[in-house]
Amino acid sequence: MNINVDKLLVFILFSVLVVAAACAPSRMAPPVTGERDVLRIVDPLSVPLERDDLARNLLEQAINNSLSYYERLSEETTFKFGPQEVQVGRIKRSLQTFLFLLRETASWTELADRVRENFVIYRSVGRNAEQEVLFTGYFEPTIQGSLTPDEHFQYPIYGVPDDLLNIDLGLFREEYRGVKLVARSEGNRVVPYYNRDEIDSSGKLAGKGYELVWVADPVERFFLRIQGSGRIRLLNGDFIRLGYAAKNGWPWRPIGRLMIEEGLIPKDAMSLQAIRRYLKQNPEKMSDIFSYDPSYVFFQTEQGGPFGNIAVPLTPGRSIATDSSIFPKGALAFIECQKPVFAKDGVILGWAPFGRYVLNQDTGGAIRGPGRVDLFWGNGPFSRIAAGHLKHPGALYFLLLKE
Repeated sequence: MNINVDKLLVFILFSVLVVAAACAPSRMAPPVTGERDVLRIVDPLSVPLERDDLARNLLEQAINNSLSYYERLSEETTFKFGPQEVQVGRIKRSLQTFLFLLRETASWTELADRVRENFVIYRSVGRNAEQEVLFTGYFEPTIQGSLTPDEHFQYPIYGVPDDLLNIDLGLFREEYRGVKLVARSEGNRVVPYYNRDEIDSSGKLAGKGYELVWVADPVERFFLRIQGSGRIRLLNGDFIRLGYAAKNGWPWRPIGRLMIEEGLIPKDAMSLQAIRRYLKQNPEKMSDIFSYDPSYVFFQTEQGGPFGNIAVPLTPGRSIATDSSIFPKGALAFIECQKPVFAKDGVILGWAPFGRYVLNQDTGGAIRGPGRVDLFWGNGPFSRIAAGHLKHPGALYFLLLKE
């Protein structure tokens, strides 16, 4: 393929500008003056570390998963903790020391005292003057599916197409280091990859062998892409786990925003459940609403998992997703937020404050900046409800062993 590099660079830079404009939120968060400013050291006594509300075994499991990630890295690898560049060895020692304290203490209060003695605590600057962080949730959906299509299972879930190109501009020009583009070739031209409409409505990938499974419900398929992973229950009772593999490079646009702007769902009633309910009650509007979001996720089959962006299994209630460009991957954190109080039938009766040690093990297309955290809830109906309704302010802290 004969491609003019200068023309390619011009096209790519234009595309990056278009994407940046399309991704701009309608209400901008307070500006961050630099990556060094997103975490600031706070008084350990100001953090309610005694309030952890989950079982310790889940925390130990999540810590060991992060340690397995750090073991794969070079000892020269560094991560940002506010103004500091911290080598991976110190972060490993942080987790190992915390794990020792977790096993040696009998209560959360005793653990909190030991943590305050041995750790530096950083707080995210958040999204406003109060340093609030907006918490949302995600879960692992389970969808009925089939390995072959029929009149019932009509909607394919695709693996990564062979013609999808990942272009690293840094290989062409030093000044473009870190700028990347997803594209495809068309003759001797490089063009944007197919958007959602072209894939789902126009069938650009249909019949080319990229189908992994077929499902019966286009709404559930759409939300599978939003969650980034899920399980497919086959008719014989077996399960196939699908995990994120790639994206088509188009910017993610939340359909919830569109539905609020068009008056389809009131802002104070917005949730994943409300979106799902509206789409199923108004199937004739489904295509137009889906078209608002041109992004598309491709999957791969996985053993174990679900996995986060550091390739370790996520732990329900103990794994979070943050902006991996500004927060240390795999690191130990503490969060303050609210959780739903359920009736036996799954109805949310109200919300209660909680605190919790967590591990930063994932990221997401909508999770950008110091004021956003996504909490992984696991799978099952209660996880689905909790994740769909969580949209509350809270606080995010990171813990680092003193030297």
